[in-house]
Amino acid sequence: MTTRHRLLAVLVAVLWGANFLAIHVGLEHYPPLFMAGLRMLVIAVPALLFVPRPQVPLRWLLGYGLGFGTVQFVFLFVAMDVGMPTGLASLVLQASAPFTVLLGAALLKERLSPRQSVGIGLAVLGLVAIAVARAQSAAVLPVLLTLCGALGWALGNLCSRLAAPPNPLHLTLWMCVVPPIPLFVMSVLLEGASAGPDSLWASFGADGLPGLGAVVYQSVLATVVGSGIWTWLMRRYPAGVVAPYSLLVPVVGIALAALVLGERPSVVELVAAAVIVGGVLLGTPRPVRTPPKEIQQAAAAPRAAL
Repeated sequence: MTTRHRLLAVLVAVLWGANFLAIHVGLEHYPPLFMAGLRMLVIAVPALLFVPRPQVPLRWLLGYGLGFGTVQFVFLFVAMDVGMPTGLASLVLQASAPFTVLLGAALLKERLSPRQSVGIGLAVLGLVAIAVARAQSAAVLPVLLTLCGALGWALGNLCSRLAAPPNPLHLTLWMCVVPPIPLFVMSVLLEGASAGPDSLWASFGADGLPGLGAVVYQSVLATVVGSGIWTWLMRRYPAGVVAPYSLLVPVVGIALAALVLGERPSVVELVAAAVIVGGVLLGTPRPVRTPPKEIQQAAAAPRAAL
């Protein structure tokens, strides 16, 4: 990767890491299920109006939207609302990586290399250590809810892979069309019919502007800008070259939570975090080496501008 593209990958990690801080701010103003639906609605409306529908089977579009956009954020937002620390949430959600590999092996019959198996084992070991440490303070439920969110992300990953979209960004944007209805229905049933609209109305006052800004950040910067750059990089380079930069997300999330919110993870959680990151990194497929002749041909071909 060129220096410029490495910096873009780091920028995405920063945007995604700071997204957990935005979620924390948003949950101070909105009920969690309503905020999840609102976040998706902000993207769904312009996607319907201006973005061509991706040419993929409807079942995989629905599966991606329900897994990644609905299940993930239902459990993540509720977990953070009931006490999951912001920095720790950014780390535990990375369980989506080993979950994706395991589900791919179980459902798609993809073979695991010994290296991937060891990496998954280390990541799971770190997650168990965090769960045990949290259980000592009777706060294991938020961790389990966050893990359920990571599982939803993994299911969405499989549906996205099976969809094989010609334009991945179009699929990402149209995925946001699926979650608003189920999320708003759950919000009405579980949070009350007036809780969401009342919080939205209050956000247009001076005291509510941080909440409104948090939703805009989640929708525009984290999803559209972050995912757009990431998708562009993933199409330009092998996944094994780009994917490791996602390991910077929990680093940014934990650092910002400590700096802004004063969160201080325990020694056990920090050690477990290092084990999880190491396991995910070990389980990341190595980039395929390009033969010299192909490198010369690629260098001679014109490159698309970002």
